[in-house]
Amino acid sequence: MADTQHGLGGGSGVFRRKPIERIDDDVQSGDGLRKSLGLWQLTAIGVGGIIGAGIFSLAGSVAHGDPANGVAGVGPAVLISFLIAGIASAAAAFSYAEFAGLIPKAGSAYTYGYAVLGEIVGWFIGWDLLLEYTAIVAVVAIGISGYFNFLLDQVGLKLPGWMLGAPGTEPAGVASGTYKVNLIAVILCLFIAFLLTRGIRAAARFETAVVALKVAVVLVVIVVGFFYIKSGNLTPFAPAGFGGAMSGAALVFFAVFGYDAMSTAAEESKDAQRHMPKAIVYSLVISMILYVLACIVLTGMQDYTQIDPASGFSTAFQSVGLSGLGSVIAAGAVIGILTVMFTFMLGVTRVWYAMSRDGLLPHWFAKTDPKRKVPTRVTWIAGVISAVLAGLLPIIDVAELTNIGILLAFVVVCVAVIVLRYRRPDLPRTFRTPGMPVVPAIGVVFSIWLITFLQPETWIRFAVWFVIGMAVYFLYSRRNSLLNRTGPGGDDLV
Repeated sequence: MADTQHGLGGGSGVFRRKPIERIDDDVQSGDGLRKSLGLWQLTAIGVGGIIGAGIFSLAGSVAHGDPANGVAGVGPAVLISFLIAGIASAAAAFSYAEFAGLIPKAGSAYTYGYAVLGEIVGWFIGWDLLLEYTAIVAVVAIGISGYFNFLLDQVGLKLPGWMLGAPGTEPAGVASGTYKVNLIAVILCLFIAFLLTRGIRAAARFETAVVALKVAVVLVVIVVGFFYIKSGNLTPFAPAGFGGAMSGAALVFFAVFGYDAMSTAAEESKDAQRHMPKAIVYSLVISMILYVLACIVLTGMQDYTQIDPASGFSTAFQSVGLSGLGSVIAAGAVIGILTVMFTFMLGVTRVWYAMSRDGLLPHWFAKTDPKRKVPTRVTWIAGVISAVLAGLLPIIDVAELTNIGILLAFVVVCVAVIVLRYRRPDLPRTFRTPGMPVVPAIGVVFSIWLITFLQPETWIRFAVWFVIGMAVYFLYSRRNSLLNRTGPGGDDLV
């Protein structure tokens, strides 16, 4: 069967492909998603996913390090970490933008991989993203809880030690044997799940308003903090060397790819083919400018060894006598980082929804609320799972868990955009990745390079998840795929 006869469909066995021209055929009218999002709402979701824990939590955490666990701080070179991660992310962003205009459907990298490289690749990435996106929600919830605790301290309120962190983390002084949980993070995860079940239009309005507030807070941080930069704090610039900066890039990478989660909402855009590519590019450019300026301010205001990993900017401003502004920043961080949780929980639920609609997971998960047209079932499940992770694991452990899968998704998308450009040059594209095939190839090389800097424990966790996923695919997904009923080119396979 030729690809040109029946769309992109083709391949055989586990590499059978879903035809681009017929992706709409699997969308059942009763379980479809509502188209409500415009260009600036999409851009806000993208910025909301990128700007957040990267500035308010991870920038300080990576700069300071974790000496107790043998993790060296990268110091002011955290700026280099963000730039390296941003270059790799930008190369992949162009590939996502081309696909978003070409295949404006829920699922993002999962759907792109399925249509171009085959079902097993799509499954692998989709299964991967279910874990990665859920873990990111948990990371961000943990980051918010640090700022929330800072705010409470400013007004003289002290929460019980057992509810301020995961087992094995600070605060110290909790009696031996006392059960600990990051209760604030748990509540936040469940709140975002509730918000997403209210409908995409209402949720997007909340997201847009809070993103505007968050950007305003970041601008205040940059403008005011600039006047308190001390050159002495910027030396040594890279105390852990270039290798430390690279390790930092692998860790902060998740802070510069919120646009990929935003692309999972393509099916809910009013004009996805025109708006999605623009929203991806706009959101990354805006976010990287803010990241670079914020990193300079943070490490310039305070020696990196004195930065508080949990609430870096608030304590930095407190150290220069601006405690009031530190409290405002903490409040803005608590509210603003919620948008990151929103974007990635939106992402995991839409990938889960798309995989279930394709038959690779039980169709029960693809059922949407008849009134609000959102996948309520998977939203609540994702909310509970992320709450468990946020409540019981330290932020560094969860952050490392997120990155390997996203980097592999970037590899797949960058490879797929090259393959599709040469296999189907005739397809109408509203956005074309520049510098083909060099730019996507850069995305592949950078992503693989960053993967090599991740800790062995991350690989072990990923391997376990991969083995479970392969078992699910061969025992359930392959036999229940919709392609068993309608072949890639429309031919009956059974």
